[in-house]
Amino acid sequence: MRPSMKCGVIVIASLLAMAGAVRAQEMKMPAQEQGHPMQMTVVRPEYPRMSRAQENAKGALFTLEQAEKIAGEANPTLRQTEAEIRASKARLQQSGLYPNPTVAYTGDEIRGGSVGGGKQGFFVQQTMVTGGKLGLSREVFAKDVKLAEIEAEEQKMRVQSAVKMAFLRVLAAQELLDARRDMAAIAQDSTETQRRLMNTGQADETEVLEAEVEAQRMRMGARMQENTLREEWRSLAAVIGQPGLPLATVAGDLEKGWPEVNEEEAVEAIAKESPAVRIADVTEARAQNVFSRARREAIPDVQVRGGMEYNHELLGSVPFAKGWEGIAEVAVEIPLFNRNQGVGVSRGDAPPREKGLRVNGGEVWPDAGVVSPRVGRTAEALRIADRVHRRARKRLDQRHRATRVLTYRWTRSTRTARRSRSSCPRNECADAGTHHVAPGNDAQPLVRQ
Repeated sequence: MRPSMKCGVIVIASLLAMAGAVRAQEMKMPAQEQGHPMQMTVVRPEYPRMSRAQENAKGALFTLEQAEKIAGEANPTLRQTEAEIRASKARLQQSGLYPNPTVAYTGDEIRGGSVGGGKQGFFVQQTMVTGGKLGLSREVFAKDVKLAEIEAEEQKMRVQSAVKMAFLRVLAAQELLDARRDMAAIAQDSTETQRRLMNTGQADETEVLEAEVEAQRMRMGARMQENTLREEWRSLAAVIGQPGLPLATVAGDLEKGWPEVNEEEAVEAIAKESPAVRIADVTEARAQNVFSRARREAIPDVQVRGGMEYNHELLGSVPFAKGWEGIAEVAVEIPLFNRNQGVGVSRGDAPPREKGLRVNGGEVWPDAGVVSPRVGRTAEALRIADRVHRRARKRLDQRHRATRVLTYRWTRSTRTARRSRSSCPRNECADAGTHHVAPGNDAQPLVRQ
């Protein structure tokens, strides 16, 4: 074989090998394009979780039990009710005591000089209370003690309810702050996505600006929620009696432990166990005792006096004094002008039943028109909150899916653009030009020359 023919064969073989390599590379590119989406990072939706602030707390958690304990020790209204109970018991003890006796000196026909004479001595006087007025007075003040105890119990329940409500408001504000921050982060991610889509020509500047405005609004909402959390914490600190308590992370779960509300059972329980019902019963009984005590006031008390006197008068011709003589007096007031006409006034002074209570079969019941709407509004609010939570979760899921699709499209379009720029001739790419947008608040499309 000639050398020229050998060179020709070698050249042809080289060309065939290069063509086969190029064809093999072209056949592998679709497979690489098909396999690339499986290698990208999958964006999985992360649903909001409660108690994240508690997991990342810097200090010790503040529990509801601690708040109730501090309120029981530091709340001034509870100490005031305890002082009122002690004062009522002291008045009860005082009302059952007998009037103090009177001890006095007495003298009659006292004269001096050589003749002498007269009477001098002492006596003891005591008022005998009749008609059982002391017992009725004790009953009246015993009802005052009972009222003070029930009012103290009512105030304790009122303070506990206020502490629980303030604590739950702080917990809700704390969880809502995490949600606001999550929404601000999602809005920022959406802004970045809109900027990337604008770089590829799939979004315009107005959409980017709208996303930036939404992100700013979400950040402002998070800042406002921080202020709300501080305000709710100050309210809780004021209720428990420690206004200077530093801000801390509270512990609790808003998704569990909520009781099932039944309006009829709630009304019946309030009618049987509410302190207002017992206060109305005791107030009515006290008014009856006051009326009975006023009726007994017409019975006069007895004044008893007894004592001794020394009589200096001489016994006729015998030069001796008459000596000691006894004194005894019994007096009764005659109800002639004052017959205790104020009994009718005392009957009219009987206080009316508590507002919101009605009489049913001789018993005091709370008015369902006062209690039932409050219970119904609370149950309706809980149902609305549950529906809002479900819709918000569904919307968040849809937003995550949309973000995943947009990220996939942006990644695919970016790789396609890069592949097209690498495969086209250099002069054609320079003539065609490519739009590129730099991320930022004032992003403008730039043309690469």
